[in-house]
Amino acid sequence: MTRPASFKYLKTSPEIIRLAVMPYIRFPLSHRSVEDLLHERGIDVSHETVRYWWNRFGPMFAAEIRRKRVQQLRAFSKWKWHVDEDFVKVNGKRHYLWRAVDHEGEVLEAVVTKRRNKAAALKFLKKLMKRHGKAETGVTDRFASYRAALRELGSTEKQQTGRWLNNRVENSHLPFRRRERAMQRFRRMRSLQKFASVHSSVYNHFNQERSLASRDTFKRTRAAALAEWRELGMA
Repeated sequence: MTRPASFKYLKTSPEIIRLAVMPYIRFPLSHRSVEDLLHERGIDVSHETVRYWWNRFGPMFAAEIRRKRVQQLRAFSKWKWHVDEDFVKVNGKRHYLWRAVDHEGEVLEAVVTKRRNKAAALKFLKKLMKRHGKAETGVTDRFASYRAALRELGSTEKQQTGRWLNNRVENSHLPFRRRERAMQRFRRMRSLQKFASVHSSVYNHFNQERSLASRDTFKRTRAAALAEWRELGMA
């Protein structure tokens, strides 16, 4: 969890740091774009400073968000999981981003592997279950490695497959794909894993599902999310 000491030796206030980190993670913006946005608000920082802030504080903010949400949603998110994998190019080589979401689209876990096989599926499912427990139902595609991994975990009876059943997790890849294009892909597997984890946590925090709520409800939840973001690192 981020602590006040994290900001101790920086001249810039924590408010400005949080203001710079949030749009870089949430929106398809470059470091230079964030620099220009801050300049319009009278804040003069270099794009390299934005990059440093993101690398240092982004994972800390994401870890604090994740800790709070796991505690709040641990039981609620165990009803149904949707699991899928998608390929991502890292320095020109194909890697795989495994993602699990619950029945409301909350991203539970994102793991990057070099291969798409039983061992990779098992690694991902074990990490998912270690943090969130076991779900009542797991929806996957018909990829054979899922069944092999679930058989080893003793959960094959909980698996569901179907042509359109996994649309929720398929759609959850889209925000990350838009962000990936803006970043002009990734150079290292470690960088991809770091950004995927941070992006999923921040996306969960600000995802209000506005199409399913009234305007008044959306405004209240958005204001609450912003207020919570401004409190990160304060305690």
